Amino acid sequence: MAEGLPNSIYDFTVKDIRGNDVSLSTYRGKVLLIVNVASKCGLTDSNYKELNILYEKYKNQGLEILAFPCNQFAGQEPGNNDEIQEFACTIYKAEFPIFDKVEVNGNNVSPIYTFLKSQKGGILGNRIKWNFTKFLVDKDGNVVERYAPITSPLKIEKDIQNLLGVS
Repeated sequence: MAEGLPNSIYDFTVKDIRGNDVSLSTYRGKVLLIVNVASKCGLTDSNYKELNILYEKYKNQGLEILAFPCNQFAGQEPGNNDEIQEFACTIYKAEFPIFDKVEVNGNNVSPIYTFLKSQKGGILGNRIKWNFTKFLVDKDGNVVERYAPITSPLKIEKDIQNLLGVS
């Protein structure tokens, strides 16, 4: 491993929606679904509802969903962190962790997204195409799959089950 280059998702510390540092190593041994979310996207309703279903079903078996708000796609996440949290937690009753707003492309891309994209490129090379791009990470911190924004969360349930070792 080159000096200073992260070799695992666990090497990152990110800010939660309240501005606190969270080391992703706290999720070691869990299956992670990492999603860039937005409050005003056409995909918002179905994604939040289905993410909630998956979380409810598998959180006690080792699934964590990490949501990163992003306003880079048609300005569909314009709110501040309080507004985003209010939206996700009140309207959609999301119980999974929501982090600080990030950029997923461009000069100010969040380091976690640089890493995710380097592990699993998409159709557009490394660029994130739209809201609700999903990355699946195994219990050892390896990025194993990337799903397009239009792939509904319930469509990847089988992959989650396989990584959790449940059926």
